[in-house]
Amino acid sequence: MSEKSLPASLERGVQIIRDYVKMLPDSPGVYRMQNAAGDILYVGKARSLNKRVTSYTQPNRLPTRLKRMIAETMQMEFIRTHTEVEALLLESNLIKKFRPPFNVVLKDDKSYPYICITGDHQFPQIMKHRGAQEKRGDYYGPFAGVGSVNRTLIALQRAFQLRNCTDSYFATRKRPCLQYHIKRCTAPCVGNVTHEEYGKQVADAQKFLSGKSSEIQSALSQSMMEASDRMDFETAAGMRDRIRALSAIQSKQDINLDEDTDMDVMAIARREGCTCVQVFFFRGGQNYGNRTFFPSHAGELTLPEVFSNFLMQFYDGKPAPAE
Repeated sequence: MSEKSLPASLERGVQIIRDYVKMLPDSPGVYRMQNAAGDILYVGKARSLNKRVTSYTQPNRLPTRLKRMIAETMQMEFIRTHTEVEALLLESNLIKKFRPPFNVVLKDDKSYPYICITGDHQFPQIMKHRGAQEKRGDYYGPFAGVGSVNRTLIALQRAFQLRNCTDSYFATRKRPCLQYHIKRCTAPCVGNVTHEEYGKQVADAQKFLSGKSSEIQSALSQSMMEASDRMDFETAAGMRDRIRALSAIQSKQDINLDEDTDMDVMAIARREGCTCVQVFFFRGGQNYGNRTFFPSHAGELTLPEVFSNFLMQFYDGKPAPAE
């Protein structure tokens, strides 16, 4: 569409919207703007359909992108809802279904990495996991990126010495592998530890990942002191190394919570038309890192509107924490 044709088409779009406004109630709902071919250009929610749609009849107050949208608008559809929350949910579903070109889009197609302790083997494996959580086990995360989850996995192996090999590799071992010799695994594959002993390693790792880090470190410190008192210095040194590994995890996280809490902390800001959302992940009171997002088309909406759209898209298909 050329700049010369824009004013006439814009005026036509404004008039079409004005005709709809006359029929709209002062109640919550969802509206859809469509072009001449019936393609959905935009899906929006409103506390008051009448007031929200009226705002499109004053194009001089709108950014250029929304003026283009109005110029392309030939018809509108509306759905009344009982509450604003119901409108928000419906808006989210429609955006996911139609992917309108003028809606705010969260450009993040990456699934977040988790740490998984498997639950379908006598000697559970600790591993990095992405995607659907279909495998039986306990999942800890999300972590902000691959780097943070890899560092945490290495430290956890040093501290709790859980296997990271596949079940097929485990089943074929005749002797301990390198992980055993560098003290990152106790070699359950060759019977080096009993099921009960390995189960204690797993339970301690689960407690630590669930936020009970102080309890685990206190127990390790006590064991180190007892080993030292009986002059078992090799065992004491092993306990010391495990404590250092756990301390390394916490020191690299920079910010941790005092409570055993699962939460995502979010902040949104805008400067010179650019909108940024920052998300910090806390699980079991520990900081699992942060991610930064720059939603597209966000500069044309208010910050509350951008944030509500962001929340619905961010948690689409992934579990939300308790807080």
